[in-house]
This record gives sequence, C-alpha cells and structure tokens, in this order.
Amino acid sequence: MQDSVTPSELHESVPPAPWLKRWWRRQTPSRQDRFAMLAPLVAVFLFLAAIASAFAYLRLEEEDREMEAVKRDVEYAQQRVRLRLLERQEQLMRIARDISNQEVDPDEFVGRAESMVIQYPELQALSWIDERRRIKASYSAPSVASFQQRLAGEVLRAGETETMYSLARDLQQPVYSQPTARADNAGLLQLHVPLTEQGRFAGVILGEYSIDSLLRYGVPTEVAAKYAVALLDGNGQMLAGTTVPVRSAAGQLLPWITPQANSYEVPVSPVGNGLVIRAQAYRTSLGVIGSGLFWLVGTLSAMTAWMLIGNWRHVRRRLQAQRALVAETNFRRAMENSVLTGMRAMDMQGRITYVNHAFCQMTGWSEQDLVGRKPPFPYWPDEDRDLLTARLEDELQGRTTPGGFQVRVKRRDGSLFDARLYVSRLIDAKGQQTGWMTSMTDITEPNRIREQLQASHERFTTVLEALDASVSVAPLGSEELLFANKLYRQWFGTHTVGHLQMVAQAGTPGHARSDETMDEVDSYVGLPTGQLDAVHSGNAEIFVPELGKWLEVRSRYLNWVDGRLAQMVIATDISARRHAEEQAALQAERAQSASRLITMGEMASSVAHELNQPLTAINNYCNGLLTRIRSRQIQEDDLLAALEKTARQAQRAGQIIQRIRSFVKRSEPNRTLSEIAPMVTEAVELVEIELRRRNVKLAHFVAARLPALMVDPILIEQVLVNLLKNAAESIDLARRGPSARSIELRVVPRQIDAQEVVEFSVRDTGRGLAPEVMDRLYEAFFSTKAEGMGIGLNLCRTIVESHQGRMHAQNIYNGPDVAGCEFSFWIPVNVAMNNTAGKDAGVTA
Repeated sequence: MQDSVTPSELHESVPPAPWLKRWWRRQTPSRQDRFAMLAPLVAVFLFLAAIASAFAYLRLEEEDREMEAVKRDVEYAQQRVRLRLLERQEQLMRIARDISNQEVDPDEFVGRAESMVIQYPELQALSWIDERRRIKASYSAPSVASFQQRLAGEVLRAGETETMYSLARDLQQPVYSQPTARADNAGLLQLHVPLTEQGRFAGVILGEYSIDSLLRYGVPTEVAAKYAVALLDGNGQMLAGTTVPVRSAAGQLLPWITPQANSYEVPVSPVGNGLVIRAQAYRTSLGVIGSGLFWLVGTLSAMTAWMLIGNWRHVRRRLQAQRALVAETNFRRAMENSVLTGMRAMDMQGRITYVNHAFCQMTGWSEQDLVGRKPPFPYWPDEDRDLLTARLEDELQGRTTPGGFQVRVKRRDGSLFDARLYVSRLIDAKGQQTGWMTSMTDITEPNRIREQLQASHERFTTVLEALDASVSVAPLGSEELLFANKLYRQWFGTHTVGHLQMVAQAGTPGHARSDETMDEVDSYVGLPTGQLDAVHSGNAEIFVPELGKWLEVRSRYLNWVDGRLAQMVIATDISARRHAEEQAALQAERAQSASRLITMGEMASSVAHELNQPLTAINNYCNGLLTRIRSRQIQEDDLLAALEKTARQAQRAGQIIQRIRSFVKRSEPNRTLSEIAPMVTEAVELVEIELRRRNVKLAHFVAARLPALMVDPILIEQVLVNLLKNAAESIDLARRGPSARSIELRVVPRQIDAQEVVEFSVRDTGRGLAPEVMDRLYEAFFSTKAEGMGIGLNLCRTIVESHQGRMHAQNIYNGPDVAGCEFSFWIPVNVAMNNTAGKDAGVTA
C-alpha cells in the first residue's frame, strides 16, 4: 500500500509567490493541513454564492418589471371604476334636480329607480328620503333580502346613516360612505345626493351599491384575469375580490427562491381613502426553483465540497489512528508502571524475563537485578527456600492453585512481608505458551484487618449477650438452634421451642414440624434463597402465657455462614408499654364521654326550653280536663281526644330525654355495620334545638343508596353534633342577617386515592377561620372561644382517623371576602372487619 500524499505536501509542490512562500513556511504542519483543506472549500462556497447572487439579481429585475405593469393596470382599473361611479352619480344628481323642480313624484321615482337597478347591476337600492328622515319612495333589487329593504313611510333607522345624512345636508354635495359592517349590510357603498327646494334642504337620494358587483362589472376583464383584484376599506379589510395566499415560512426565509406576489393599491375616486382598489400579480414563473441550471450548479458544488470534506476526514482519521496507537502504547506502559500489583514473567525454565515497577518496589530489587535470574531468587527468605523451591517446581510442571497461595517475601533490606501469588500460563499472539505469569499482592494489611475483624466479632457477640432483647437464629426446616443470646436462654432455654412458638404466634412462615412433612414435600420447592433473604422484616405483638409477658417479635430471613437459609427472631418485652396504652385508651374514652357531656351542658338551656313546651302542653291538657270533669261538661270522645294529645306530648318529651341519654351515655366503642341515614337523623335532631335557639336554618342532603359503614354510630354522631354546633356558633358570632344564617349538611359518595368513601361535609355562612387558627385547628386545648376547652375538634379528628378516615377544613370565599367555612371528613366503605378490634383502641389515642 502506497503512502498517501498529505495536503501540505501537495500544496508545497505548487510554486507560490515569494511572500506567500515565506508565510507558508512559518505555519505549523497542522495549520498548513487546515489551510490546504479550507482554501478549495471556501472557493466552492464563494462560487455557489456568486451563482445565487446572480439569480437573485435577475429575479429582482423581473419583479421590478412586474411591479411597473401592476401599477399601470391598477390605475387603469381605478379609472374605469371611477368613471362608472361618476356616471351613476350624474344620473342620481339629474333625478335629484327633477325632484327639486317637482317634476318627479314617488311613483315615477320608483319607475326610474327600477330602470336604473335593472340596467346597472352594481346598484342595489335607491331611496328618496325627505328632510324628516322619512322614506318617501324606495326600490331594491330582487336579490336584496326582505329584511334589508326600505319601505315607504318608514323612518330612517337611527344610527344607520345618521352621520352621512347630516354631512350631506351641511355640505349640499354628494357624499359617499360605507355603513358600519353588519350581517345585513356587509359589502355596501352608499351615496347621499342632497335635495334642495327653493334654497333649503329637502332630503337626500340614497343610492346603495354592491361593492362585489362594482368590482365585478367595473374592473376590466383583462385586468381581473391577470391579477387578484380586491376592494378594501380604509382599515385595510377586504370588502370584495380575491387575494394571493401569504408566502410560506420557507418563502419568508428565502424570498429570492419563492418570491412574494407584486401588489399595488390606490384609492378609488370620488369615494376617497374609504375605498381602495388593490391588485396582486399571480406568479407566472417558477422562479429559481424550476431552473435546472441553478440545481445543476448547486449539486456539483455540493459534491465537490463533500469530496473535499471526505478527503480531509480520511486524512484526519489516519492521523488520529497514529496518535491513538502512540497513546495506547504509552498508556499501557504507564499502567504497568503504576499498578499496585507486582507482575513477574518467567520462561519455561524458570528464568525471570520481565518484572514491573510495582514488583521492584515491593521487593526493593531493581529490574536489572532480577531480569535473567534463575532460582533461588534473592527475595526468597532463607528459612523458606526449600518450600518455595518446591512451589516453583509445581508451577513449572503446571500444578498451580487457582486461588493462589500465600508466601513470605524478603525485601532487599531484610524485612519480610506477607504476599499472595497467582500463577497463570503466558500465551503469545500465536496461541503458544512461552512461559508463566505471576502476580504478587501484598496482603500484610488484609491479614492485620482479618485479625481485627475476629476481635470485633468477639466484641459483637459480647454486646448481643448483654442486649435486653431476645435474639435467636434457627435454620428453616430444622429444629436446630444456630444462635441464642443470654436473654433467650433465660426465657426458653437452649431449645428451639420458644423460637418456633414466637414464629407461630407472630404469623410468619416458619419451620417444618415433623420429619414426615420433610419427606413428603420438597423443602421450599426450589425457591431461591436470595429472594427470601431480600424480604423485608416483619413484626408482631404476641402474648406468651408461660412468661406472662407481651413481646414485640421481629423476624427476617438471612443466609447463615454455612450457606443455609435461616430465620432470625428478635423479641422485646413490651408489657409496660401495653399497660400504658391500655391506660391511655381508657383516659381517651373518658374524654369522649366528657366531651359529649360538655356539649349537652352547653345546650342545656335550649334542651330545657324544648322540654318546657310538651310539659306545658301536658299541664294545660290536664287542667282543662279537670275543670271540665268537675263541671260535668265533657263527653267521652272529647276526653279520649284530650288524653291522646296528652300522651303524644309526654311521648315527645320522653323521646327528647331518651335521645340525650343515648348521646351522653358512656359505653365501650362498638363498631357495627350501620346505616348512614339514621346517624344523620339522630345528629340533626340532637342539634336542632340549639339551631332554633340561634335562629339558624339547617338544610341536609343524604345521597340515595349509600352503603353501610363499619363504624361506631355514637362516635360519628358526636362528630356531626360538634361540627354543626360549631357552625351555628360561628354564624352567631359573625352576626349574619336572617337570610344568611344557614348551614348545609351533605353526605355523598366519593372516590379518593382509588378507594370508595362516604364524605360528610358541614358548610356554614360564618366568619371563617383565620390563618393562624387554621394552623393550630386540631391542637389539643387550643380554642378560639373564651369558655372552650379545646378538645372538641381534636377528638373529632381522632375519631375520624380511628375509622381510617381524614378530616379537612377550608374557608369559602366570595371574591376576596370570606363567606363561610366548610368542615368535611370521609370514612372508607371497605373497612376490614378483622381490623376493627385493634382500631377501637386508636379512637382514644
């Protein structure tokens, strides 16, 4: 393969100018290569730019010629439209003169208007309007809709042509106008010709043109065929005609490739700037896009640039390969010299042929001292020479140990260190063995660390023995106890009975109980121990009757030192904590009962007033009966009716008392499958007395077909009563008017976090909650009321969370003002039956 010529050598073969030659020699070889590559590439791009500039210049010249033609044709079309408007204006002015001379009556006006509308299709309607803006006569083209026609006797609609009518009256000259664009007059042009009678204003003749027809019949056909002609208003909005689409994004970036259509516009006389005619030239040529010459030049330039770039990249890859080879060689040499593992190569006779820098540093002997030496080597200790000689003979015979072997090595200064040697065959590039390769690692420090780890293990065992928790390890499928600390041995002895008992009571997978089971069923059915070992640890609380203690049991799987899968169980005595939790639950239960008593105490006056009504009715009925019986003025039917009313009032009083007793009665938490509607009804009846006393209206809504909930109905009623009573107090403190004193209670189903729940919400029209109150809303013993104890909402949230629900409070805003507050809580529908017993204690937490 011949050597390729570099760009610098090729460039030097051309005799340059003397000053250029001197400058060229001052450059570095890499810069010469770069210039040699960039010079032809720049020349190609300059050539392409010159061709593109030439095409752009020719295109601009063509656009200028087209623009001149557009201007001429637009001015010609404008003259034609102007003459047509002036002719119609002259005709209307003649009619106006005839009307002023009283030579034309309304019927004749209609006839002449009809003749003009038929003869000139751009005229849509002619109307004769007197000085009082009343239409005396009017004629409209058949194409005009009936609701757009002006009828004789009507008054000109206010605001339609008010300004132009007044302007024609003041100027006494014809006035053109465009009415305000509406759906019924889009594309109209109006002409107001004033009427005079003996020198005074006598009205106007209103002519209405169709701008679309004016464009169609006024613009010459040859102009309309060559251009997109349109009539625009003073704001540039198109009234009639066509337009050329806007240039695409590519055309905006390269206007000389996709030129924009030439456009010219001029006002239409005598209308003025209010009506502008615009013409846009259609593209009649494909421009540069369709020029084969342009694409041919561009393609050749691109191919030339591509070949130059490809040649430059090839040269660069060759230089990079050379540099990479040098760098790889230097890297390997540096790696061999910087590696911490000593490397030694021997031939088949045991002569040292190579040692690296690390090997020399370890032994203290230089490369010149070791290369070419035969055993015994100078780094062998004298006392281990026989052993090392036998080891070397085994190596040369191919009897090597895969895991290596440990030896002692003597440094040049006579000190010794521990080393591990690994021996492998040295294979050349042809696949033949040429000797043996030995790697040596200093393991003095690992040996020291291993001794420290052994001492640490002894200390760790001492710590486990002193723990106040029982620790035991037993393999799965066996009753062997692998490890047990001191506390376990005190509780259960040295057998696995206690370990298996704790595993069984905690409900974790344990051990096979008999040899028959082990014989009949394959142990673990081939399950990988690595996955079981990665399972998270589980914990449970159990009671051990033999010890009379509550234990918290935590267990996990682990791989024992011999590779077997084992289970570790850690048991901690929690009897004192369980006793404290039971006492706390009892105190919280008493707090709930006290909260209900406090609530009924606050409502005592209202309850007394409510009971006073049936008791007063009973007293009145009894006194009336006694009076009529003594006077012997009562019949048996009247007596029975009065007694029935008395019984109903007594029953009503008894119901009030019974409802209050069931609410304040202290009982153990009793969760049952309860319907929602009765709970809401009971709570509403309990708080209804308080609401009437505070003149607050209650509107409650319970959705149909709600599922039953596993709850304690008395606790849920306590939450609803507390929230309703707080809402009434908030409305009372806000001093709302009679129409704004209302509470809304809603119970609806919801879906929150992919679970079905029932939401209870209480919304009031009070003064809301301040930000600082919102942060401490559920804090114990915090209250915004002077006489409040601060345990109501805290207990409410505790009750809701014990039923696995959540409570939320938020202000209701009407714009920037607070219009009330909403307390809501939800209870999940599917509460597990087997969790209710454990959750009852959480109610009082």
